[in-house]
Amino acid sequence: MFPSTFLVRSAAALFLTLSLAGCLATEENAASLRRGRPGVERDPTLLIATTRLPVGDPIQKPWFSGQRAQGLIYTKAQLSRPDRSLTARVTLSTDWTIASVEPVQRDNAAQAFAQAALGQDTLLYIHGFRESFESAAVNTAQLSDGIRFSGATALFTWPSAGSTFSYVSDRESAMWSRDALEDLLTAVAQTPSGGKIHIVAHSMGTLLTLETLRMLRGSGGEAAMSRIGAVVLAAPDVDFDLFSRTIERLGPDAKKITVISATNDRALAVSSRLAGGVVRAGAAERDRLEELGVRVADASEFAGGLINHDLFLSNKEVQQVVKRAIERERG
Repeated sequence: MFPSTFLVRSAAALFLTLSLAGCLATEENAASLRRGRPGVERDPTLLIATTRLPVGDPIQKPWFSGQRAQGLIYTKAQLSRPDRSLTARVTLSTDWTIASVEPVQRDNAAQAFAQAALGQDTLLYIHGFRESFESAAVNTAQLSDGIRFSGATALFTWPSAGSTFSYVSDRESAMWSRDALEDLLTAVAQTPSGGKIHIVAHSMGTLLTLETLRMLRGSGGEAAMSRIGAVVLAAPDVDFDLFSRTIERLGPDAKKITVISATNDRALAVSSRLAGGVVRAGAAERDRLEELGVRVADASEFAGGLINHDLFLSNKEVQQVVKRAIERERG
């Protein structure tokens, strides 16, 4: 018989070997899972182009204010993935968060953004009225994660005051940001090796997007517009007549546009009253929108909340509309 100490040592060695093998297998499995994750799940980095004024030097929380910067700024944010454990789901602490923001770059910001997205399709989110930098960044991550976007994820954030009573000033700040957004899209279009940029704009951000695309088509022509992929306008807070005229001026590029509308969007109903009763494009009847040559997803049936203004973020079925629009333009 073998001595008992030998048996103990042999058993310990075997256990250690199996444990190490198990750890290696676990690490390999984890690495495999990371490789299989799309977009922000694999690389939780958010590209940021902004006309907001940074907070502090060096930059510090809350990172960017609602005031206007002197020009376009580029940076990156590192995100923290949501905790998907049962405990987190019970406590409702399952949101993406901003872990850190890199030092800002003011010179050649548009070109720096284009280089960061080089060789990839990019999802660019443009937020709407009453959004802070942090809420816009979190919404961008949630959208990218929700549609399982596999390229670079980016945010263009303009200086919203983040207040219910700042509707007029927000609209002016959004329009003030047109040149910066055009510079950004032009830089992407002129990058020789790169993918398409897919734009998802919400509410007041859709007006900024439409005006900028109209400018881009005028300055860069078909070559610039060919780098624009899907354009999803979620709950567009745009006067229907203005919307119609802008779509007309975009010509064949209108076929890239998908409108997510809801006739029971209460936020747009308030906006309509502020505008003297003129219906907003995001609350128009489906047939009126389709006559303009754009794709339409009427989300009215999915509206079960009080406001029904952010269904593309809160409803998985509506998110699939965004996903399919991008897949069509990816070819």
